[in-house]
Amino acid sequence: MQRAPDQSHSIIFPISRVLLSPNSKMWRSISVLAIVVVILGFVPTPMVKGMRFDIKTGATKCITEDIQSNSLSVGKYSIINPNEDYPLPDSHRITVRITSPLGHNCHYADQKDVGNFAFTANEDGDYMACFWVAKQNPPTTMTVEFEWRSGLAAKDWSKVAKRGQLEKLFDTIASIHDEMYYLREREESMQVLIRSTNSKMATFSFFSLIVCLAVAAMQIWHLKTFFERKKLI
Repeated sequence: MQRAPDQSHSIIFPISRVLLSPNSKMWRSISVLAIVVVILGFVPTPMVKGMRFDIKTGATKCITEDIQSNSLSVGKYSIINPNEDYPLPDSHRITVRITSPLGHNCHYADQKDVGNFAFTANEDGDYMACFWVAKQNPPTTMTVEFEWRSGLAAKDWSKVAKRGQLEKLFDTIASIHDEMYYLREREESMQVLIRSTNSKMATFSFFSLIVCLAVAAMQIWHLKTFFERKKLI
């Protein structure tokens, strides 16, 4: 009795050839996704600066964060209650000021035990967050919990639906592009500075050579006239 030919192999093999063909759209999509994943594997993800630190009354503590312009920056701070069984004392208050690289105020809060901030950076460079505690008698030490996020890390991705995961990927790529463009601008400015310095050095060397030749000619002329007066030549 003859067996009927297995139709499943004749159906599966053409489909697999189509899906795995280098010219198929699915293969190209998988290739692009693999390249993006490899690139993201070598790119450092934005870090969240979270910390706890102690500050004494009458003292100031400052923390800096390098932020690019047009980047979102958010953060929060609070004083840790030394005794959770009782409410936080009224004396446990801090003054917080965040300034841009040019000294502009981005956030200011006076005598607060907890607070948060959010701003969009208008300048490139180091932004500084300073915490100050007024003098007290007797002096004491407070523990401050501080979290500072900027750039891509400032967005709350936990509330984004799964369908929006590509947006995070696109934002990461845009952040990488902005970083590369920023580095390219820095490189171009350095090249302009190098060309300007080389031009100035060439001009300085040329005038130095002219001065040396002029001094040598004057010395030769002076020696010649001296020897002629002495009738040595």
